[in-house]
Amino acid sequence: MTTNWNSLNEKIKHHLEAIFAQVNLDTSVGKIADELMHAMRLKSDDDIVVPQHHCNYWDEQDVMMITYGDSIVDGHEKPLFTLHRFLQTYCKNTINKVHLLPFYPYSSDDGFSVIDYSSVNEALGEWSDIKRLADDYGLMFDLVVNHCSARSAWFENFIKGEGPGSDFFFTASPDDDLSQVTRPRVSPLLRETQTQEGTKYVWCTFSHDQVDFDFSNPKVLLAFMKIIRLYIDEGAKVFRLDAVAFLWKVVGTTCINLPQTHEVIRLMRTLIEHVDPSIIIITETNIPNRENLTYFGNANEAHAIYNFSLPPLLVNTLVTGDCRYLKSWMMSMPPAQNGTTYFNFIASHDGIGLRPAEGLLDDEEISTLAHTMQNYGGKISWRASAHGQQKPYEINITLFDALQGTVNGPDRWQIERFICAHAIMLGMEGMPGIYIHSLLGTSNDYEKVANTGQNRSINRKRWEFDEIERLLDAPYSQHHQVLTQMSQLIRIRKAQPAFHPNATQFTLQLGNQLFGYWRQSLDRTQSIFCVSNISVDEQVVLMSDINLLATEHWIDLISGEAIEDDNGYLRLAPYQTVWICNQRPS
Repeated sequence: MTTNWNSLNEKIKHHLEAIFAQVNLDTSVGKIADELMHAMRLKSDDDIVVPQHHCNYWDEQDVMMITYGDSIVDGHEKPLFTLHRFLQTYCKNTINKVHLLPFYPYSSDDGFSVIDYSSVNEALGEWSDIKRLADDYGLMFDLVVNHCSARSAWFENFIKGEGPGSDFFFTASPDDDLSQVTRPRVSPLLRETQTQEGTKYVWCTFSHDQVDFDFSNPKVLLAFMKIIRLYIDEGAKVFRLDAVAFLWKVVGTTCINLPQTHEVIRLMRTLIEHVDPSIIIITETNIPNRENLTYFGNANEAHAIYNFSLPPLLVNTLVTGDCRYLKSWMMSMPPAQNGTTYFNFIASHDGIGLRPAEGLLDDEEISTLAHTMQNYGGKISWRASAHGQQKPYEINITLFDALQGTVNGPDRWQIERFICAHAIMLGMEGMPGIYIHSLLGTSNDYEKVANTGQNRSINRKRWEFDEIERLLDAPYSQHHQVLTQMSQLIRIRKAQPAFHPNATQFTLQLGNQLFGYWRQSLDRTQSIFCVSNISVDEQVVLMSDINLLATEHWIDLISGEAIEDDNGYLRLAPYQTVWICNQRPS
């Protein structure tokens, strides 16, 4: 009789055979499979939960806030305690999930150069503070899986040539043909490192302080499964696989999106879901849209993928007053099958990535967008193309300042345009993620850029709790207005079955100044027509263009106004959004 343990063990061996097919192992896949299951504490049938396939572990009430552990600080307490206090004070009825950006000891890149994966940065708090947050919010932990800090104990052991980590890192030769390697940065790929065994050239996809792992060594995989198990024990309900597209390297290839990378994700998914099927994996793959979609696999890789094309397309729409590119992209996006969903966001701790706009916006459109953002105080980060040319990779700017005007310059519609962007995102198919600085209406932090010398610091302000509390309590401040309007939209969204992440979505054809889509609940009882004026001019919506059923009663959920004449028209002010629903919210 085949037991659950044996069945799972066979499945893991199948993954391992695919991953290591071209690797000369000094141990058997059977032994590796046993070690992986032991690391995840799957020792018998009693430890194993058999997952249901195509099950949605999310609904319309899920809204995630993205934040650093110290985005808000109070000198009298640990930042993780302050963050919990802020959430309980200002977000209790809106936010139910929190992406806690890397909270581990680190040496650079605001946490993404991890020194020690198994501990909490003492400057932020301790594991008990993480647990307190996990008691009230579904926490997303970062699994920085591609690289770690050059100051980590593992890398120090690599230099010494002994101890854990001594064989964890990927090396190459300067004489290798590395011309095809996809680079997100312009820094040299190889870091010359003096070790006990002589000079080695360590692979560094991002920076020379971020040294890349060699996953062709099964010990690296085993080490990360132990880390994953620790994070589950400490309250992780969502895993964000950071920079995972670069995980597997083969000299002479692009070293991105390789088949082994996808198989490693499938293996991680298999192990995690047999511990707790409700734990969600999200892949952070800041790459062109078509490649990004492959990380769903056959509903057996990521549960969710970042909708990386949305930020540049939506910002472009709102600064040009033309939604044709956004509309074209949205029509091309396949519905996520049950058990998978999109993770929608328009701002994060990183900037507005431009690679996901490749093939969706032409070079001239991208250039105009970058130039407009520079006019609004934004910084541009660059990457090297396959032909050695420098191309814009990322725009670093707060979303609030990015939307202070159009390609024609600043205007008086900044807050309306900003709220419009979120109204569009909050209604879309998928789970929304909102950066803390978007909730707070934070402007560019030029002082932090000057202090750190890093472009991304412009959108990583650290607020004093007393200061932001005072601003949020001031009715005429941008911060109060933004949080109040954003909170209202989120509360409305959470009450609508038609906004379930997997509810039907259909793009409306309303011209280039009106962007619209229709959502229908999974049980088909609720319909919502989401229409936004994305221009500086008043627009008229003909009800006949939307095809409202005359047998239904319709209401705009945002304004609360009834739609009396389904053959008439609506006038939309600049950047106004309506959510026209066929039943009153419960």
